[in-house]
Amino acid sequence: MELPAVNLKVILLIHWLLTTWGCIVFSGSYAWANFTVLALGVWAVAQRDSIDAISMFLGGLLATVVLDIIHLGVFYPRSGLSDTSRFGAGMAILSLLLKPLSCYLVYHMYQERGGERLFHSGFLGPSHDHSAYQTIDSPEAPADPFAGPESRDPAVRGY
Repeated sequence: MELPAVNLKVILLIHWLLTTWGCIVFSGSYAWANFTVLALGVWAVAQRDSIDAISMFLGGLLATVVLDIIHLGVFYPRSGLSDTSRFGAGMAILSLLLKPLSCYLVYHMYQERGGERLFHSGFLGPSHDHSAYQTIDSPEAPADPFAGPESRDPAVRGY
């Protein structure tokens, strides 16, 4: 399945709008958490080749999914909702619902920038093992990376 080409700036703009509207009802820790993650997203846009920037943004998005669930569960207004409060709460909930999709898209951007695969299970695709580990029944002898030219050629050693 081919992913649609979604720009990181579009993801940031959508979450910025939804967070701004969500701050009508939820302020304080909700605003701090979400705007901090959006700042990491701006860093990821500014540093187009940085794996650190995109991985920090991805980690922040994952963290705010949990934080938003807790925040909405604790501080959701139970009575006397005006139209403005309902709108703000709805936008915060919509932002929460869109974050898993954003995480999925940002994860693929992370891989495009050269990031390592975070999940190595067989059903998600082939695993890429980059280690120098060899099994005990391997027919090839391990190469010694510190060996000089005289130890590589048996004729030089006089055998």
